[in-house]
Amino acid sequence: MNTKQKKNLARILIAATLLAALNFVEISGVTRFILYLIPYLIVGYDILLKALYGIKNLRGLDENLLMTVATLGAIALAIHDNGNYTEAVAVMLFYQIGEWFQSYAVGRSRKNISELMDIRPDYANVETDNGLEQVDPDEIEIGTIIIVQPGEKIPIDGVIVEGNSSLNTVALTGESLPREVSKGSEVISGCININGVLKIQTTKEFGESTASKILELVEDASSRKSKSENFITKFARIYTPAVVICAVALAIIPPFFYGDLNTWIYRALIFLVISCPCALVISIPLSFFAGIGGASREGILIKGSNFLETLANVKTVVLDKTGTLTKGNFEVEAVHSKNINFSEDELLHLAAHVERYSTHPIANSLRKAYPNERDDCTVDDVEEIAGKGIQAKINGQIVCVGNEKFMSELGANWIPCRKTGTIIHVAVNSEYAGHVVISDALKPHAKEAIDELACAGVKNIFMLTGDSEKIASKVANELGIKNYRNELLPADKVSEFEKILSANQGKIAFVGDGINDAPVLSRADVGIAMGALGSDAAIEAADVVLMDDNPLKISKAIKIARKCLAIVKQNIFFAIGVKFLCLILGAFGLANMWAAIFADVGVMIIAVLNAIRILFITK
Repeated sequence: MNTKQKKNLARILIAATLLAALNFVEISGVTRFILYLIPYLIVGYDILLKALYGIKNLRGLDENLLMTVATLGAIALAIHDNGNYTEAVAVMLFYQIGEWFQSYAVGRSRKNISELMDIRPDYANVETDNGLEQVDPDEIEIGTIIIVQPGEKIPIDGVIVEGNSSLNTVALTGESLPREVSKGSEVISGCININGVLKIQTTKEFGESTASKILELVEDASSRKSKSENFITKFARIYTPAVVICAVALAIIPPFFYGDLNTWIYRALIFLVISCPCALVISIPLSFFAGIGGASREGILIKGSNFLETLANVKTVVLDKTGTLTKGNFEVEAVHSKNINFSEDELLHLAAHVERYSTHPIANSLRKAYPNERDDCTVDDVEEIAGKGIQAKINGQIVCVGNEKFMSELGANWIPCRKTGTIIHVAVNSEYAGHVVISDALKPHAKEAIDELACAGVKNIFMLTGDSEKIASKVANELGIKNYRNELLPADKVSEFEKILSANQGKIAFVGDGINDAPVLSRADVGIAMGALGSDAAIEAADVVLMDDNPLKISKAIKIARKCLAIVKQNIFFAIGVKFLCLILGAFGLANMWAAIFADVGVMIIAVLNAIRILFITK
């Protein structure tokens, strides 16, 4: 609870105590009026001031003016009639209780956003002759060496040039497990350095760093309204003037035909209290705000409530394979020696040494599988043969690593492999030694993620990939995906996605890594960038950004969106239904001021509490 909320709660409690006490005191006349006016002004002075400012600035009708007219009218009637001011004070009191609940709910929702906002760094440490100097991150140029000490936020994206540490990325990804980093690791702004001192060479300006991009995204989210919010805004513009006209008509016309003027003015005031559209105007935007806030806590950034609403209606999900369902980097899956002179370790050892100086992803996977470069081997005469492979002299032996075509040219009798993946053949002095199987491994939760999408009500799941039929079918079968398209160039993905759009009804989401898939991400009804931590292209192109590599968050994002939209619909139907019922009862004199308080404040509190549930659906 912030200071303002505490202050308002104190006002409510004081006014409620005074109102309760006055009901046990026998007083009348001017003294009674003054004593009841005290709790009324304590709890309602700000509403009266807002109403006056609204009239002064010609803002038109709003809930503050409606409450002011209704309560002052009730006080006027009490003066003229029986001196019962309880109802007038109670209307203002309960209205403020509803406002307090709304403020509390917004505060809870905003807390999730503000925790994300804590990623904004206040300074960057630069080493000078006088020691460390704290500098405004905006002043740091690309290539500057900055120092990040334990407990500090990384202010700007960069590469570690010295030091080892663990990083807390929970504010960005929702993942509590620390990330280990060392020299050469790329790091992004917003992460908290846990233990070691890091020297980082910046690779971006502060305004282009990940933290700045994310904060800009979150700040802009509130400006993109959903259809439901736009409906409520238009509805309120028509509804509020209409009910005020009806209230005036109810106060003036019926007395000419039936009953006295005071009775109909009282009914008109009840009508005004009931008609106040607080429940709709407050709870609907709050529901979407809570949904966006709850999602951000899970490392799911949704760019606006319009995208949240679209995501809730998704029936088809199209996924890119590489980087979304697979890790996106090659790993050695198997080593098969086909020569008694070489063990599997020796085969891998030779292949890794030959590929030592190559920058190809396959070479990286071989070096990763055999990291011991500082052994007794001498590597000379390294030569890359375009489209075939690499050869080198290792301890005097000519070792060739490459494809089948290379082996055939050498006269090495290569043996095909039954495993699916990229096959790297090895020959030593033109004699075939064996092969290494390299593949792009599935992410740990990929299969579970596909199952969860089905459980979330997604009817159709497609996979798009540039890989061969053999690799694509293997991945699809392992994940249980029936529909897939393979051997697609980047341009082919767009045309293939267009075909899926035309063949499937309902909203369609595309999930990609946000770098190569930007055209398809922008074409989809809702584009979801996967594992986009540090990816500018993802943050720009996608409508929803999943900040880590866990594919389970795709279904989690959809579930949050659907729960949010369900609560929005519940609030709309409940609020409108109760109000229209009470308006009819009030017009016929079947509802008193207490019923009006329930129809206004009670409905608002129930709708707000219902909206708060969104904050807890991810726990």
